[in-house]
Amino acid sequence: MPEITRRRFAQMASLTVAALAVGTRKANATPLGLPLGIQLYSVREQMKQDLESTLAAVREAGYVEVEAAALPKIPASQMRAALDKAGLRCVSAHHPFNDLHTRFDELLAYDKELGCSFMICSSPGHRENGGNAHGFSLDDWKYNAGQFNTWGQKTKAAGVRFGYHNHTPEFAMADGQVPYDVLLHGTDASLVTFEMDCGWVKVAGQDPVALMQKYPHRMSMLHVKDFTLPANPSPETREQAKGTELGRGTVDYRPIFAQAAKNQKIVHAFVEQEAFDVPWKESLKIDADYLRGFKA
Repeated sequence: MPEITRRRFAQMASLTVAALAVGTRKANATPLGLPLGIQLYSVREQMKQDLESTLAAVREAGYVEVEAAALPKIPASQMRAALDKAGLRCVSAHHPFNDLHTRFDELLAYDKELGCSFMICSSPGHRENGGNAHGFSLDDWKYNAGQFNTWGQKTKAAGVRFGYHNHTPEFAMADGQVPYDVLLHGTDASLVTFEMDCGWVKVAGQDPVALMQKYPHRMSMLHVKDFTLPANPSPETREQAKGTELGRGTVDYRPIFAQAAKNQKIVHAFVEQEAFDVPWKESLKIDADYLRGFKA
């Protein structure tokens, strides 16, 4: 075979292999081209009853990445072994503010043993004697931002990124300011990232797209969940929102995913099913199928 022909053949073969690889990735990709992930809080009750079979069911539904929360009270080595056996990678972990405040170093060591690259604060805390009967004061939110910067410095030194996960109180006005804005403005982007829970943002009456436009590159992870929303959602009407499986509620993820791909650097996205409308294994599969079959 002439040299030029051999070179051309090699080039064509290389392009064919590359095309096949891209096709395979696309076939298995979620809307943002990420591995399917789930927050283990979704199966908190099931893990209490039988950890290994629950994790096996999570993997069978199609998930390959998990975020830890509400784990059984077992050593990190034992939890890591159970995850490895199920073929799951734990890339992030949630902890409430008070737990981080009282035993930060212990939790960071635990998360690192699980293999986490993110440590996420899942709820705000009050400054001592702070807050009020209705929730959190502006001073409380500023205190949280300062604490996040401090914790972010510690996790950065350990090779782990620190972040914050919202619910709805972050959008209830505090002394004329939006707490979520206070947190974003008060934290150092090199130390603190944000995991935006798109479902809770919508329940609070806010727009995930507008938040991403306002704060480009500050969100590195998403929580993906659906709700049937009330007519006028707000932090005060939170209890009227009903959680459901992805695609069965009123949260439209098409503009959300489009904006996330445009001006954020999303590295993980997690399904979180806080309650089940159908048997839990079926529910997890509905969510996984929704993401795998998502059409923009």
